[in-house]
Amino acid sequence: MERRTSQRSGYVPVPKQAQVRQQDVFDQEYDDIWPSRPPTSVRRYRGDVGAARTTVDVRSTTRDFPVTQPGRRSSIPARSTASMAMRTSASQTNVPALTNTRRKLIETDDMVARRGKGSSKAQGQQHARFHWLFYVGLAMLVMTLLWAGLNIVGGWWQTVQDDWHYGRPRTVHADAVVGHNDSAASKSHFIAINLNRHVQVIEFPGGDSSKAKIYVGPVLVGNDQDLAVPKLDFRDVNDDGKPDMIISIGDSRYVFLNENGAFRALRTGEQIHL
Repeated sequence: MERRTSQRSGYVPVPKQAQVRQQDVFDQEYDDIWPSRPPTSVRRYRGDVGAARTTVDVRSTTRDFPVTQPGRRSSIPARSTASMAMRTSASQTNVPALTNTRRKLIETDDMVARRGKGSSKAQGQQHARFHWLFYVGLAMLVMTLLWAGLNIVGGWWQTVQDDWHYGRPRTVHADAVVGHNDSAASKSHFIAINLNRHVQVIEFPGGDSSKAKIYVGPVLVGNDQDLAVPKLDFRDVNDDGKPDMIISIGDSRYVFLNENGAFRALRTGEQIHL
């Protein structure tokens, strides 16, 4: 009788021990992911009086699935679809409400995070504003840098021009009538030279190099004074009717008085007017 029933239904009985072992293996596999829930075949539904909805009364006898009777098809779904059945059964409980609350919480957190980002941007914009004195100081700094740059460029350009006009070492030529055997036709020739910071003036009275005279001028001290240009000027500074020699180097003036057919350095206490 048992063989005939199995041939008609296509069901082959499986030993209980094999079913229990197979069930335990799968239970261990999904226990960490899904909570252990009984299948829908062992659930009973009842309606509470006065309740607005039907609640679910889940009663699980044991963790072992019942063994089907011979001649009957098993109502328990295959293990591959058990998880789907569990998810379907979970949808009939209060789990969707929990998922909705989780979604709401996540959305609320996103909104708070977005608001926090917006507030941080606003704070960054507020901190980016500077006081008007900051811009004034920045403008003054830029003007100072421009002024320093113009001075550097101007000094370099002046040095280039002096190289073109006076060479190295700096040398200046001048002609003047000073009363040293000269005349308007044959003026005396003067050469002022800055040789290694030592200023010297060479005079050719009446243009005659055989009667040349050398006057030792000042020694220059300071940065780049070896490139200073000594300039010559001739005019009467002590009211004796004779032109005197004045050496100009930058803002400094060095006076040599004309006396006895030659020039001499100014002595202390002598009155002059430049």
